[in-house]
Amino acid sequence: MTRLVAVCGLPGTGKTTVAEAIAERLDAERLRTDVVRKELFPDPEYTEEEVSAVYREVLDRARERLEAGESVVVDATFQDVRYREWARERTADAGADFELVVVECDEDVARERIRSRTEDESDADVDVYDIFTETFDPVEMDHVTIDNSGDLEATYRQVDEQF
Repeated sequence: MTRLVAVCGLPGTGKTTVAEAIAERLDAERLRTDVVRKELFPDPEYTEEEVSAVYREVLDRARERLEAGESVVVDATFQDVRYREWARERTADAGADFELVVVECDEDVARERIRSRTEDESDADVDVYDIFTETFDPVEMDHVTIDNSGDLEATYRQVDEQF
């Protein structure tokens, strides 16, 4: 059965690391909102309209792959519950299974990761992290939690246990 795995969490928690590991284990395509955003908006302003357009595009691409019989991992903050619902609905429309993975990380570790980024598609800085900690909608749907506070081996063990 094909499936869409939505990997969500605050900036700096290691969503991309977890999404890459899941995609590898599932032999799935990974779609990342940070990459699609730059394709659609070379100089993004992060307006509500832009954010919605990015999620629509990523989830439309995911649905196309699901309908073609491929599994997909979507790497995004999914800060707003509405985008998580969109993902679940598009997955159901494609007749695939939906899984939500929440990536958590110790705040100090996340802040340090953000500060030490060199080349990454993400524009999120510590100020964005602070805003998202205040505005991130609670995750109330069924989900798996991966704690990415430790080293890569610990993270990969958790991914292996779930996937």
